[in-house]
Amino acid sequence: MAQNVAGKVQDTVGKVQDTVGDFAGDASTQLAGKARQLSGKAQQLGGKAQEVYGQAAEQLRGTTAENPLATLAVVGLAAFALGMLVAKGGSDRY
Repeated sequence: MAQNVAGKVQDTVGKVQDTVGDFAGDASTQLAGKARQLSGKAQQLGGKAQEVYGQAAEQLRGTTAENPLATLAVVGLAAFALGMLVAKGGSDRY
């Protein structure tokens, strides 16, 4: 959440800087404003990605706590499949 707010502030400050540069006819100030806007948008995107990751991790924790045997079965099948892939790839090398 803090990244979203900080990103929004950067975006807004960048818009103001861009407008001031445009009004004053200063291309470098205008370009710096556009760069700050882009930085703010990237920071907001990072904040949103962090929120989505946190929600997914929480959902995964809840699912594994509710169904430990199903989780164990899925992990076992994935390990078995990975082992089969590795073993098959290794026999073709020699």
